[in-house]
Amino acid sequence: MASDERALATWLAGRDDRELADILAARGISPTAPWKDFFDAADALLEPSSIDRALVHLTRGELIALAAAADDADPSAEAPASATRLALTGEDGAPWHPVTEALRRLRADRPDAFVAGAEETPPEPASEEETLASAERVFTTVGSLADVLAAALHTPLTRITSGDISAADRRKLVDAGALGDGAELDDIVGAAAAAGLLTSSGRDWEVAEAGSRWLETSTPERWRIVVTGFRASLPSGLRTPDGGYLPVTAWPARYPLDEDWDRRAASLARIAVQWGLLTPESREPAWATTLRDGDAPQTPELARHLPAEIDRVYLQADLTAIAPGPLAPRLELRLRRLAARESRAQASTYRFTAESLTAGLTEGETAASIREFLTGLSLTGLPQPLGYLIDSTAARHGLIRVRTDAATRRTMVESGDPALLDAVSVDQGLRALGLVADGDALTTGVSQDTVAWALSDARYPVISVGEDGAPARLRHRVRPNPERSEPAPEPHAALIRVLRGSHDADAENAWLEREIVQAVRTRAVIDVVVRMPDGTERTFTLEATGFGGGRLRGRDQSSDVERTLPLSHVVTVRSVA
Repeated sequence: MASDERALATWLAGRDDRELADILAARGISPTAPWKDFFDAADALLEPSSIDRALVHLTRGELIALAAAADDADPSAEAPASATRLALTGEDGAPWHPVTEALRRLRADRPDAFVAGAEETPPEPASEEETLASAERVFTTVGSLADVLAAALHTPLTRITSGDISAADRRKLVDAGALGDGAELDDIVGAAAAAGLLTSSGRDWEVAEAGSRWLETSTPERWRIVVTGFRASLPSGLRTPDGGYLPVTAWPARYPLDEDWDRRAASLARIAVQWGLLTPESREPAWATTLRDGDAPQTPELARHLPAEIDRVYLQADLTAIAPGPLAPRLELRLRRLAARESRAQASTYRFTAESLTAGLTEGETAASIREFLTGLSLTGLPQPLGYLIDSTAARHGLIRVRTDAATRRTMVESGDPALLDAVSVDQGLRALGLVADGDALTTGVSQDTVAWALSDARYPVISVGEDGAPARLRHRVRPNPERSEPAPEPHAALIRVLRGSHDADAENAWLEREIVQAVRTRAVIDVVVRMPDGTERTFTLEATGFGGGRLRGRDQSSDVERTLPLSHVVTVRSVA
């Protein structure tokens, strides 16, 4: 064990910072680990519990290969590269002795994990009926994700401790018709996160810039972006060397030691079915085959099976709009900013209200731009009642003004309509803002943008005012793309600096000191090789009793006398069996 610890410490010290950070992350090491040097790191990484956690990340084939490399009966066996990336093997590729012991124990406890699985065969082609059903499923899932992103543009989706979406947000999306079943939400969010459309700070999900752009694209392009992102995010054990992925039916057996893998594999398989990469009968539509092989998906093949998108609606005098087919996404997105959708299908219904038009005006629309857009979209012209509603809502817009007071830096909510301001002050949905009366206005310590968004989401005729007194457009909450922002700091950077700072040319003495301290702690009997003043070496067998001031104290087992040996003269230390 001691020789393995020393060899691993030396090996770790020889990795560059990027490699070292990857190893620490892969092994699940806390950035606040109380390590002082590479010997501490090696000691911790060779702990049985740490090794067990690392072996969980190996696939069935990798476990079998590593076990073969640990078997003295097969000297030609090579450990998988993944074992080296997890610091489970030495420079020569041989597993460390504690790793070998862990493998022996696991082979006795879980022999099934070290048996090769069934041959991985490609799925059978889907029938025409199954293909049509998959295309319909894709169409529905794309629409659901668009609704989820549109909702998250206004209010980020809250995550609970388990990482799932909160029950309140789930219920809100179901009630809005975004989902048929709330259980689908986590898989839809998982696919969106894999494609970089949603990003999380840990407490919620927000729309990334890529997600905002995704909403403007066509349904086939939306699908292509998600499925290629999903493929890229799959665990390495599911990926093939040519950039594709293994048949979905092979996924459940890949990580036999991971107790959570069954749940995760089932989630990944559900996502594959949702997005048309596999049918519920485990057959494969033609558009997914090239994706599985590592190439681009056959988007035109999927598009051939999707309903044709339209660019016109029927505007009616009852303040509704009827789309007789799936509206082109960029048009549907803008229409949704002006009208509340009442039903979603290949033919959808939208209703204009003063509140929905107010929301559009808050986001930068004007009466003229709304009229121009709807006139160009309508097959039936602009009905008079709708025109009147647009004009009256625009005239009322801005009755509530939100600004930041220059002196106090508190947010002020003001209105020329005292009754409207009273309504805001007693609105139970706005209690979290902590609005209190301040003369003829309301004030709060919450930021101006947050207050303005809350009032807008509650459908009040609000405008946000800048320091110059001019209205400022409320923009969607979109998180910048990670590649455009400052790179996130490496979480293990501080720990790596500590390890590097302890490693210098005197590493040999550091190792000797470590061995001596351990021997003293257990009062072990050790052989100490000492270089004498004349250059010769002499071995003393001592019971280690103390160490301090750079000197080892111990009782000589041959002469029964107390000896004190300077560490600077010690060549090697080894325990006596």
